[in-house]
Amino acid sequence: MLEAYLKGFKVYLQLERSMSVNTIDAYLHDVNFLFHFLQQKELKLTAVDLQVLQSFLQSVNEMELSSNTQARVLSGIRSFFRYLMLEELIKEDPTELLESPKLTRPLPVVLSIAEIDQVLAAIDHSTLEGQRNRAILEVMYSCGLRVSELINLRLSGLFLDIDFIRVIGKGNKERLVPVGGEAVRQIKLYLQYTRPHVPVKEKFADILFLNRRGAALSRVMVFLIIKDLVSKAGINKNIHPHTFRHSFATHLVEAGADLRAVQEMMGHKSITTTEIYTHLDKSYLRTTLEKFHPRYGA
Repeated sequence: MLEAYLKGFKVYLQLERSMSVNTIDAYLHDVNFLFHFLQQKELKLTAVDLQVLQSFLQSVNEMELSSNTQARVLSGIRSFFRYLMLEELIKEDPTELLESPKLTRPLPVVLSIAEIDQVLAAIDHSTLEGQRNRAILEVMYSCGLRVSELINLRLSGLFLDIDFIRVIGKGNKERLVPVGGEAVRQIKLYLQYTRPHVPVKEKFADILFLNRRGAALSRVMVFLIIKDLVSKAGINKNIHPHTFRHSFATHLVEAGADLRAVQEMMGHKSITTTEIYTHLDKSYLRTTLEKFHPRYGA
């Protein structure tokens, strides 16, 4: 019976919620976690109420998981019971009165402009992979892409004549993102001198960045490329692909960019997600107050 619930829940997340594969996997893992807890307590799913869920979350808390992970577990469980309600498999949603854990939002690690240049300088441009990697990093930094968006970029989504690319973001939502001149130049060099030498597999013919076997790059491969270059550049920071996205947003905000424009380019659903980058540059807050508050300095 529990397996049937999971299959139905997976279809609901795919079709009704249009969630990414990674989010769906995480939610299914969280619900399996709940099922295991219920089996230990010898409880049926129909017996779950607020008290049972509070006990479950307490057990999660005792595992010393981060508040962000605990919040994600709760989000997965809430979505599951919402699905059960929609399918009329339960009469009441026991998650309605559950309180979310208080989240701390650590400031992201970013690279300075000089450090970005150091990483790019560490690339060996004499190799085919080097030219591809230069294009990858330029695009990541120029457009603030998630790694999943980067590896799914398509040739049919390039509009380099007007300096835009089409990006498929979370929930399969499309957005057009402006791409900088240097990134455009490196993409063209990659398309002209590197990609023609790759034995492209038919399935990946429209994918922009390919591995040496002609298939799409994996998230892990992008991580390893960046880790290697950061090490060669001598930068002692915990850097991963998302760091280039953070750096993109931070440098824009530091230069006085409008938060709404940054939100649109990054594909953030809420402006509050974008606002974290203002905490990295306190001068942005002061400048905003000076510029827009009618009685500042009065």
